Amino acid sequence: MYGSVYRIRPKAGKEQEIIGLMEEWERERRPKVKGAVGGMMFKLDNGGLMGVAVFDSKESYRANAADPEQDAFYQRWRALMDADPEWNDGEVISGWGSISP
Repeated sequence: MYGSVYRIRPKAGKEQEIIGLMEEWERERRPKVKGAVGGMMFKLDNGGLMGVAVFDSKESYRANAADPEQDAFYQRWRALMDADPEWNDGEVISGWGSISP
């Protein structure tokens, strides 16, 4: 598996809108995205949000990133942030439990 851990800094008052867009992605976009496994979003104690996105392979992850429909979604999402997300891409090498908020 492959994915990204990312940090975002929402514009003032836009945190819930960002979360709403991620829920929209889950409902509307994820069923169309080959290899999308899941994700999570954390509200950090020191400010901002941190997310995790997981795909079944690096190829699936890269294909989604290159999809124009994903770029259109990203542009809507990015407009709600103070700066570009900090992306940390990599291979999933371990995991445990069953997590669902």
